[in-house]
Amino acid sequence: MTHPAAVLVAHLALLSLISFGGMPGVLPDLHDFVVTSHGWISNQDFANSFAVVQAIPGPNMILLTSFIGWKVGGVPIAMAAALATFGPSCTLAFAVFRWWDRFRDRAWQQRLRRGLAPMTVGLVLAGGYAMARSGDVGPAGVAVTIAAIGIVLGTRLNPLWLIAAGGALGASGLL
Repeated sequence: MTHPAAVLVAHLALLSLISFGGMPGVLPDLHDFVVTSHGWISNQDFANSFAVVQAIPGPNMILLTSFIGWKVGGVPIAMAAALATFGPSCTLAFAVFRWWDRFRDRAWQQRLRRGLAPMTVGLVLAGGYAMARSGDVGPAGVAVTIAAIGIVLGTRLNPLWLIAAGGALGASGLL
């Protein structure tokens, strides 16, 4: 039987290689893998961890995968999870850059870029949907999520204020 830490690190490395737009594009898969398939953390812990890493400075998805790694196998696995989150994609990008840059003016590359943009947006929206579903633990959570979406889309208010408000509602027991 394969150790859970090895399974997690291998899966994060795979997600790193297939993600477009960064790890937020594969957030639904990450959620399904660590919460639904393996039960390493709860739905609520995943949502809380995501909210916390969004609010602190730094590379938030690396921090999220590090937290998950820490829960699965402690500090060494947290470090391995962080490396698996950015290492494979950075290595691939480094290896492909010269080849890609050589063809930057070609029509096929411009068409490919135009095609990848909507796909990236769709993957990021799917990640947002997965996070909204994992955080909505009842009618009050759904109402807060809908209100937050409306505020973000209708105003220029910094989303960190909404995260802080959601945290205050949760800490006060209202959610």
